[in-house]
Amino acid sequence: MAIADVTIMGAGAFGLSIACACALRGAKVQVIDPHGVAAGSSGGIVGALAPHVPENWNDKKAFQFDSLIMADPFWAKIETISGQNPGYARSGRIQPIADERGIELAQARAKTAVALWQGKATWQIAQSHGDWTPQSPTGLVIKDTLSARIHPRDATHALAKALHVLGGTITPDGPHQGKIVWATGWQGMLDLSRQMGRNVGNGVKGQAALLKFDAADQPQLFADRLHIIPHHDGTVAIGSTSERDFDDPTQTDAQLDDVITRAIAAFPVLRDAPVIERWAGVRPRAKSRAPMLGMHPLRPDDFIANGGFKIGFGMAPKVGQVMADLVLENKDAIPEGFKPAASL
Repeated sequence: MAIADVTIMGAGAFGLSIACACALRGAKVQVIDPHGVAAGSSGGIVGALAPHVPENWNDKKAFQFDSLIMADPFWAKIETISGQNPGYARSGRIQPIADERGIELAQARAKTAVALWQGKATWQIAQSHGDWTPQSPTGLVIKDTLSARIHPRDATHALAKALHVLGGTITPDGPHQGKIVWATGWQGMLDLSRQMGRNVGNGVKGQAALLKFDAADQPQLFADRLHIIPHHDGTVAIGSTSERDFDDPTQTDAQLDDVITRAIAAFPVLRDAPVIERWAGVRPRAKSRAPMLGMHPLRPDDFIANGGFKIGFGMAPKVGQVMADLVLENKDAIPEGFKPAASL
């Protein structure tokens, strides 16, 4: 077996994005995951790539913005290499405006978006009309063109296939060779907390549903803290719950029933759409709520990339780039708020 230049622990969105970024630069890469590709939250069904609001700008928001802008060429390249559709589209997003205060905020953000989003995307107020729109008390909605969608499960498998095409390997076990990157999801966050003797991150469970409803060309919707994501395959995902305390990480229950009920109330067009899948999984959340990227806090020669939480796929293109910079070239372009010290 050839000696790997880089070993990635974890075959989720972060691990495989870093693996592909390294392989595209000519590195020999192996990924080790005993549970296989997309076994954790990266095998989910929602896939809302939604931006922070354009205000109170900082390095974290700028990083996410850069990653969302990078997403078009990144996922196009992954699809070309792998021959598999990751379900990505810059579809935009519609969300209702509840009251006069909401109108004022939306107007202010429309102005700041002009500068902060650099003319690459827009945030606008529009009239609410048509079937594919949320219920809006004011009759107005926010439309942005930065939000995108992806099918998490399809995208993760497309990354895995692209890595194989690029000469990388994915195995359930094997020797750790070369530079080591730990991208081990929520269980990795719990392990790190136990080793550190204090909370540096945990897992947050989410439950979501997949409906049979073809709206593939429509934007994603957001209301009542719910994401409604039309996918490329004639399905619509609804999610999700956010549960700090849970007994079974993969079990769905009445909380998902409530999510479906609220989604139909906000978007009546989905009323008769059959539920074809109920899904639950646990997302890794760092204490700082930002991804944990950089040198591993307990393994001096290793690296860590974890804590994507709800924005892991949106961050993946940029995470792959900066982690490949660090691992292969010793170039550190990671914001201070993303480094492990921010959660320790």
